Amino acid sequence: MMTSPVLELDDIQSGVLRPRPSPFAATYIIVRIDERKAGRAFMRRLSDVVVSAANPESPGRDTWISAALSCQGLRALGVPEASLASFSPQFQEGMAARAKFLADVGDSSPEHWESPLGSPDVHVVVTAVSTDAQRLEAAVARAREALHGFPGITAIWRQDCHVEPDEKEPFGFKDGISHPAIAGSGVPGTNPHEVPLKPGEFVLGYPDEITDTPLIPQPEILGRNGSYIVFRKLLQRVAAFRRYLKANAKNAEDEELLAAKIMGRWRSGAPLALSPEADDPSVGADPKWNNNFQFKADDPIGYKTPLGSHIRRMNPRDSEIAGVMRIHRMIRRGSAYGPILPDGVLEDDGADRGLMFAFVGANLGRQFEFVQSEWMNHSDFFGGSSSERDPIVGAADGGGTFSIPRRPVKRQLQGLQRFVVTRGGEYCFLPGLRALRWLADLDT
Repeated sequence: MMTSPVLELDDIQSGVLRPRPSPFAATYIIVRIDERKAGRAFMRRLSDVVVSAANPESPGRDTWISAALSCQGLRALGVPEASLASFSPQFQEGMAARAKFLADVGDSSPEHWESPLGSPDVHVVVTAVSTDAQRLEAAVARAREALHGFPGITAIWRQDCHVEPDEKEPFGFKDGISHPAIAGSGVPGTNPHEVPLKPGEFVLGYPDEITDTPLIPQPEILGRNGSYIVFRKLLQRVAAFRRYLKANAKNAEDEELLAAKIMGRWRSGAPLALSPEADDPSVGADPKWNNNFQFKADDPIGYKTPLGSHIRRMNPRDSEIAGVMRIHRMIRRGSAYGPILPDGVLEDDGADRGLMFAFVGANLGRQFEFVQSEWMNHSDFFGGSSSERDPIVGAADGGGTFSIPRRPVKRQLQGLQRFVVTRGGEYCFLPGLRALRWLADLDT
């Protein structure tokens, strides 16, 4: 009988393993380190305010601060180059340098990113999360206190985000439904059919799905209990998405069906796998049911949930695909920013709205980058034509297609455009709490 590994929860940042509360408010703050000594002192203060994944029932469990560093941030602190070379090559290069591989081209290319995203100035990303704006500001105040008195470090960017009680993102779909099961974490997954994944898929220093001893950044005190995290600011073209649905549907009811086929869920969160004919908000609202399904047993062709739909691409579950699905799983967390476009509005009002995404995993190459480049922007794994990409977040150029299996003849959508535009991001490292203190004590 396989026993679950013992995770050192008191050394792992809460933001790695603990699901966020709902509803919640969040903010992302980017800090630049201009003076090494001040940066190290900042790390010490952060080690006192960052919350660990231990004691999930503590009074402050729904309010926390996490801290992540880019490769240039570690370098600014004086981490030796030999140590930096032990991190993943994707992390060392940074997201902007990987843009073409990630299909961040055209409007999504780094030259169009929001400053300072993608620049060498992104050193530390501090994230604060709480159940409401008032508690969030208290958490942000603690982060500001950590910054106070250090002229050699500067907060250079802030993005406020939120998840409303209905948990819907700007396109109008309930979000944040799926969370993987992680052995030893004490946090159950949301899909009862999913066998817990080995913790090394998400936290460095533990067995993963491939080996019992995966490589970690060195020295061990720096790498162990850390995780990689991918930050992405994504602009959503909500009005354009609505116009596309209207132009390709027979009526309002057909619009909702098309939207569900594209996403793989109805807007309520009810999966097509369980509610193929019509939305069932009671299923969408029930956490015991809204992620309780598989694909292979009764929908191998995709008559219910199209093979190329968003949720089937992002998590194929038990689908018949090439490769090993479990080694590409990651923790995905999104929070909306900007005002919601009112229902029925079909013209863009010019407001900045979309999602701030955070993807957590232990392997940038075979998790985030693989899913982004292969599952999202190709169809080799899903049996579709080479022109098909993820119909809602893929890098479409106005000529994309999307196949909807049905009897007797499949439905084929044409002219898909890019509904989600990258506005910037970075690859970062979430150190364990002991690693934060190690960074503070550097004397290089």
